[in-house]
Amino acid sequence: MIHMISSIYILITSQPNIHRQQLLHCPSILLHFLSVVSSAPTCTLSTMNSMWITLSVLVMVGLVPSLTMAADEDPLQDFCVADTASSTTINGLPCKPAAQVVVGDFKSVLLKNPGTTYNYNAVNVTAANVFNFQGLNTFGISAVRIDFGVGGINPPHVHPRATEILYVLQGSLYVGFVSTSNTLFATILVKGDLFVFPRGLVHFQLNVGTGIAAAFAALSSQNPGVQQIAPALFGTDIDDRVLQKRFRINARTVNTIQAAFAP
Repeated sequence: MIHMISSIYILITSQPNIHRQQLLHCPSILLHFLSVVSSAPTCTLSTMNSMWITLSVLVMVGLVPSLTMAADEDPLQDFCVADTASSTTINGLPCKPAAQVVVGDFKSVLLKNPGTTYNYNAVNVTAANVFNFQGLNTFGISAVRIDFGVGGINPPHVHPRATEILYVLQGSLYVGFVSTSNTLFATILVKGDLFVFPRGLVHFQLNVGTGIAAAFAALSSQNPGVQQIAPALFGTDIDDRVLQKRFRINARTVNTIQAAFAP
């Protein structure tokens, strides 16, 4: 609200047909502009018209984005440690009673140790989110540790609810994301480098070094979600004709790929 009031003041005072003396006589414009438009004695018709134009623009530019923005809600209290035992269903997780909150709720060792990479992708992603680190509830943040074996890959995937910033702890990684215009933004990162993956865009990381690699990432949601592209398409019951036409492959190829991602 303070920001909007400041914007109103700046825009109104920049209008050529509103004299500064009129603002001094009508200070309530900034806080009660609706009543001022109809009652302020020194605000002329020209002034009011200009005010309405200004306020209309502010409403469209300032309020519409806030209505369409989808992100974790701002907290309404100091903390809200998640009560995972509660049966209440809400958009998020209910709070544990404040009297039951302890300092241990805000500490986690989930990312302390490397994860095993003895799997097909030679990668291990260890997440610290609201479901296993309840102190994160309502804070709009989570973290992951990614360990890569030699040649390991974190395959193309998306986080529907979060932007991700990655910090390379060890090794060399080929990382990138693809924009909605199908433009690839990719580079090689080394120890100490940072890279950001925009929310909802397909992205990946590949170990291109000669040894193991590791990275930490922070995500802008307590529950960012993750969807792997290949399993989402070939590990579900999508009609084979959809996959054949979209990927321009025959039925045999579709069946071969589906078998690799069968549950």
